[in-house]
Amino acid sequence: MVNIFDDEVVEKVYHDHDNLTLMCVTKADGSIDKEVIGSVVESYFYSDQSSASVDRIKEIFKSPSLQIVSFTITEKGYNLKSSSGDYLPIVKEDIENGPEHVKHGMSILASMLLERYKCGSFPIALLSTDNFSHNGDKLKSSIYEIAKHWKEKGFVDHGFINYLLNGDKVSYPWSMIDRITPSPSQVVEDLLKKLGLESMEIIQTKKGSVSAPFVNTEETHYLVIEDDFPNGRPPFEKAGVYLTDRETVDKVERMKVCTCLNPLHTSMAIYGCLLGYTSIAEEMKDPEIKKLIEKVGYQEGLPVVINPVIIEPKKFIDEVMEKRLPNKNIPDTPQRIISDTSQKLAIRFGETIKLYKDQAKNLCYIPLVIAGWCRYLMGLNDEGNTMKLSPDPLIEELQGYISLLKLGDPNSVKDHLQPLLSNQSIFGVNLYSVGLGKKIEGYVRELIAGTGAVRATLKKYLT
Repeated sequence: MVNIFDDEVVEKVYHDHDNLTLMCVTKADGSIDKEVIGSVVESYFYSDQSSASVDRIKEIFKSPSLQIVSFTITEKGYNLKSSSGDYLPIVKEDIENGPEHVKHGMSILASMLLERYKCGSFPIALLSTDNFSHNGDKLKSSIYEIAKHWKEKGFVDHGFINYLLNGDKVSYPWSMIDRITPSPSQVVEDLLKKLGLESMEIIQTKKGSVSAPFVNTEETHYLVIEDDFPNGRPPFEKAGVYLTDRETVDKVERMKVCTCLNPLHTSMAIYGCLLGYTSIAEEMKDPEIKKLIEKVGYQEGLPVVINPVIIEPKKFIDEVMEKRLPNKNIPDTPQRIISDTSQKLAIRFGETIKLYKDQAKNLCYIPLVIAGWCRYLMGLNDEGNTMKLSPDPLIEELQGYISLLKLGDPNSVKDHLQPLLSNQSIFGVNLYSVGLGKKIEGYVRELIAGTGAVRATLKKYLT
């Protein structure tokens, strides 16, 4: 296991516990299944200030027996550029400094692959398990972009570029993973202590990471992977993994990420924060919020979903609505889910909007969610009180877009939202071009009409 962000997590969660973690599956009936996970045998924090760690990671990458490198780094971990299209400062430095002095995750990976290439061009699969469309392609694109600039500057040769692009050597399988795994829960920690398990404390690092030697997760889970492993793979199917072709992964992923779960989660997160909720399960008792996600999922999502066959969409969303989201023993919060929303909207809603083509203007509930996000960015809840916004890499830029909006003054919307709602890098489409920009502006006017306007607007459109 390699962490590229927080050394404290490596030291206090992995090293202090011999790389063992405890998986706690929290069930709807209140029971918890516990299993020790011992698959991590080494753990490192990557830093160019730690030559020992870097040397060991290089050694692993050079090994011909290495079959797979998998990633769980969230969507933003693959981004090289800001929403303005400029390279991030850390990426600029990596491009200029070359593969020997890298800091961004994609640059580190490209550097390690260069080591593997130099030792014999051994085959390998690079498996993203992050929740966004065509994750393998995004991974491939980011690595190639770094390598291309290194080639232009003379740091690498053309053979390395060919290695990265040769599917018989380096593959980038698509995947769809689905298991709600919130931040470690104090309730679970307390239960484990009562059972006599020691050193189970949740930690918060100086960099803001919240972690623990246990993971609390739900019982339901899916993992669908494109079966493309040029150096072989373990028998994943024996562990319940669906191994299939790229087209089927795409269908399953679109079903989940663009329709049947992630858009519902984002919808709940936005309005849950505005209405003061701190529990997803409690939100499911709110008639307006529950109705909103039913409309987003069943009414506006399912009609444009292609059935992937291996998982039936209607049954999937039924399970989400009836079993997964109402599970009070999954300690998930809207504040966690709403993190990095600017990086998610293009996939969770933009892809569905595109499928409606010239009929997108008839959508009602997806634009209501987007309007709710604009209202959320004001940093005021429905009672008009200041609320803490969750982390987002574009938070300062986003708040600049809505800085002239005033609670209690619907006319303050004017044309101030146009730069935001026309931003294709955020939404995947220009919302004005598809006929939704003005509709969203109208919703925002209603949502900022005064205190209580969020609840009133939901009642208006969902009762």
